[in-house]
Amino acid sequence: MKVISKQRNSKMCFICGMDNPIGLKAQFYNMEDGSVVTPFRFREEDQSFPNRVHGGLVSTMLDEMGLRAVWAKYGEDVFGVTMSIEVKLRKPVPYNEDLICRGIIVAETSRTYDIESKIIDKSGKVLANAKLVYFKATAEQIVGGGINPHEEMCYLIEDGITEIDI
Repeated sequence: MKVISKQRNSKMCFICGMDNPIGLKAQFYNMEDGSVVTPFRFREEDQSFPNRVHGGLVSTMLDEMGLRAVWAKYGEDVFGVTMSIEVKLRKPVPYNEDLICRGIIVAETSRTYDIESKIIDKSGKVLANAKLVYFKATAEQIVGGGINPHEEMCYLIEDGITEIDI
């Protein structure tokens, strides 16, 4: 699928923070179908039992797709927060393997976005998926005054990727 543009990364977010020494440093791509995609890998340190990632970290990645899906559709000046998330862990999610997470807005009201996200393996199997309700809010409503979200979301890492197989 064709990449339309790339999203910014933050300094310290666990999923996308480029300065976070224990973070995943995931990169996010806006796709031609209106979704957002990140090719990524969990690490051995992210496990619960051997050979599988902790369900809380799987949920964290699925949750990250809330804001990322909003940005894919409306741009990085629009914000919101997770109001609810329903996660289904369908198969063990492995670490040290290439994975894809995809998120997309499927419905919208005046106050919320309904978002679906999923983690798939390289063969296309859905390992986990989530339904999120994302509450529309301004950056100031989320973090209060005195913080500029664009100072935190300061990295745009160009890499020349134009297509991602999903």
